[in-house]
Amino acid sequence: MDGKNAKRSDDITPEMWATVNPENREMVEEYLANQAELAIKTKVSYESALKIFFYWVKENLKDKSYLEIKKKEFARYLNWLTNRGLSDSAIRMKKSSVSAFCNYIMMMYEEEYPTFRNFTVGLKVVKTGFVHEKVPLTPDEYVALCEELERREEWQKLAYLVFSYSTGCRRAEARQLLKEVVNYEPKEKKIKIVDEDGNEQEAVSKSYQTHTIRCKGASIVGKPRKLKFGEDAMQWMQKWLEVRGEDDCPYMFVIKQKNNGSVRQVGEDTFNGWCERLFAKIVGRRVHPHLFRESRATNIVVYEKKSAEVAQKLLGHNDVSTTKNHYIIRNDELDESDEAFI
Repeated sequence: MDGKNAKRSDDITPEMWATVNPENREMVEEYLANQAELAIKTKVSYESALKIFFYWVKENLKDKSYLEIKKKEFARYLNWLTNRGLSDSAIRMKKSSVSAFCNYIMMMYEEEYPTFRNFTVGLKVVKTGFVHEKVPLTPDEYVALCEELERREEWQKLAYLVFSYSTGCRRAEARQLLKEVVNYEPKEKKIKIVDEDGNEQEAVSKSYQTHTIRCKGASIVGKPRKLKFGEDAMQWMQKWLEVRGEDDCPYMFVIKQKNNGSVRQVGEDTFNGWCERLFAKIVGRRVHPHLFRESRATNIVVYEKKSAEVAQKLLGHNDVSTTKNHYIIRNDELDESDEAFI
């Protein structure tokens, strides 16, 4: 079972959660209610992870209280997650959520439970090897995908793809885009560039900016940014709205309800579905929304020969090391072992 399937099968329904030890449920709910500093998506992930853990406690530890759980028992839980095929990062997140929960009890209930200790401390997550290899779309693959979507007249999906790639945005950011952006004027800027011969030349950069979008950040509401995109994204968004026609929904990417024909903003999972059911089949391998962000950063540096700082500014990272270490994947660099064959 792969990590994706394991995660889905572990979802705890409200009915299942209601059967868990009330003492555990009440403390989890109190803990979550007092985590104002957590970003909304992080809080949702922690809630899911804690429910999975305490339902496992119900099924495997006779529903004992969180105050009685031992380190060796939590080690059993980590082994259970490992055997279900979750990725290293997914297991680490689930461990972190329980660890944070324990720390909360130690801090807030020091007088009531002076002997309670964080039972996750010192336990390591086994490297499962269940990780997806990062293989960015090459410029040729990206162009071929766009051309096939155009041939199939998948105008909304094409607009989403080109906007996401152009801006390097995340799926949560793409869904916030308003259709009013098609009326925005381009911004032109004269910049200095160095050609292949090392000569400095002047060029004109032409791009568009979105309205303010809440992007991923340290605060609860995220970091407000205006994303930059190119003429190609503007072209396909205009085409999509032309085909879509008039409706009252202000968002660019939407779902039409089958029962009454109303239009509403897409959820993030809609983009996942487009990638899994259509884009991946066209490309011939795994495609997911974040791949467009990784591909944009990689292609700027590896194929367009621009600096990592250019990709950093486009993606909105505070530190260029984040861009270099997590988003720019070089498949063509010389491995030192290659020298053995010279």
